[in-house]
Amino acid sequence: MPVRNIAVGRPQEAMHPDALKAALAEFISTLIFVFAGEGSGMAFNKLTNDSSTTPAGLVAAALAHAFGLFVAVSVSANISGGHVNPAVTFGAFIGGNITLLRGILYWIAQLLGSTVACLLLKFSTGGLTTSAFSLSSGVSPWNAFVFEIVMTFSLVYTVYATALDPKKGNLGVIAPIAIGFILGANILAGGAFDGASLNPAVSFGPALVSWSWENHWVYWAGPLIGGGLAGIVYDSFFINQTHEQLPGLTDY
Repeated sequence: MPVRNIAVGRPQEAMHPDALKAALAEFISTLIFVFAGEGSGMAFNKLTNDSSTTPAGLVAAALAHAFGLFVAVSVSANISGGHVNPAVTFGAFIGGNITLLRGILYWIAQLLGSTVACLLLKFSTGGLTTSAFSLSSGVSPWNAFVFEIVMTFSLVYTVYATALDPKKGNLGVIAPIAIGFILGANILAGGAFDGASLNPAVSFGPALVSWSWENHWVYWAGPLIGGGLAGIVYDSFFINQTHEQLPGLTDY
């Protein structure tokens, strides 16, 4: 069971060069991803007079986030595992693929990366708003909560199947593509309802910079539960007890 694989880690891990390099990689990758994803929405609004909620805007958002995540995962995969998402980190922790201390480093890096990306966007666009995630008309917080659980489950399940499973074989080569594709598909499915975050860091940066926190809990609770469930399901049924750890984890 995944619970048997959970590890807290040692205090020295927080200052180990490999862990710090991995955290830096997560910071840069999350910055790249959020800058491209959030920036695409701001650009679409500017070009269409605030019409990002149209079908064309939804498709543009799905493509931008899919491409951005593909690149963000690709450039950090060999350094940090390419999480770019606190929900992915949490799912990896539940499955015993990362220690708690290393996971906390990743979370800090991811949240900082998202915040810096939004600050850069606000500055470089002359003060345009980095819109926080919000619910559409007729969608309750509990509707969105379930949406986020299901969508993030599919994302983290894909990460496990293509990147974390030691039996992944050739799938490991196309993991960033598969991960980007499932994100884009889920944005097409859920974007019209709650914006389809699937990533607490992606929600945190815009909310902090615009100081808009309405229903923000949905974009943390849903993804973390969905990511944790994916880690439990995949690790319990599809990974044996000799699965690999992320780079550097076994050094501590």
